[in-house]
Amino acid sequence: MLDVRDLRVAYGGIQAVQGVSLRLYPGELVCLIGANGAGKSTTLKAITGLLKPQAGEVHFDGQRVDTGAAWQRVTQGLVMVPEGRGIFARMTIEENLRMGAYLRDDAEAIEADIEAVYARFPRLKERHRQLAGTLSGGEQQMLAMGRALLARPRLLLLDEPSMGLSPIMVDKIFEVVADIAAQGVTVLLVEQNAHRALQMAQRGYVMDTGRITLEGPAQQLLDDPKVREAYLGL
Repeated sequence: MLDVRDLRVAYGGIQAVQGVSLRLYPGELVCLIGANGAGKSTTLKAITGLLKPQAGEVHFDGQRVDTGAAWQRVTQGLVMVPEGRGIFARMTIEENLRMGAYLRDDAEAIEADIEAVYARFPRLKERHRQLAGTLSGGEQQMLAMGRALLARPRLLLLDEPSMGLSPIMVDKIFEVVADIAAQGVTVLLVEQNAHRALQMAQRGYVMDTGRITLEGPAQQLLDDPKVREAYLGL
């Protein structure tokens, strides 16, 4: 479903991503782990079109997409929940959700999808007229994920969904990610909590200073002594 080939991204003279290649197959949950500054978020932004690659190609569902605009990828089903959530603080919860469906014109289905998000996150339903900027970090993460689901993703990219959340909320977010994947949405998960990410993923990639240094089945990476020492604290 996703085929990233020799992706390179630079900020000025700094090479942030140095020839990254990775693949995702339909229905997989794959994680991308690594230290802060390894280039994980930059890779996701280049895949989604928020950053223009210096070189390399991004193919989604058999089509090359890196030459087109970010919004075009959303219409094809390539959707991201960004690091830091990126919610619209001065809009209500419901207005934020409707922004996720901005490129859709199937009004009845949109209403049904909003109700499905409320069923998944009852707290958002209770506060649907509340300004998003007044929500807690965990509630904002729920909203960001709900908004992404309104775009009807076929491939969902999640950038650090558990960052800064309480342990209880972290459990909830991982539960939701697992449920989304179980419903057939392909997921690429960037996550600082490498242990939890590898526990729920089928496969994983390890990134270090702009390069993929290891890849393989998630259990194999969990058992790898280098991964355990560097990223799992074991």
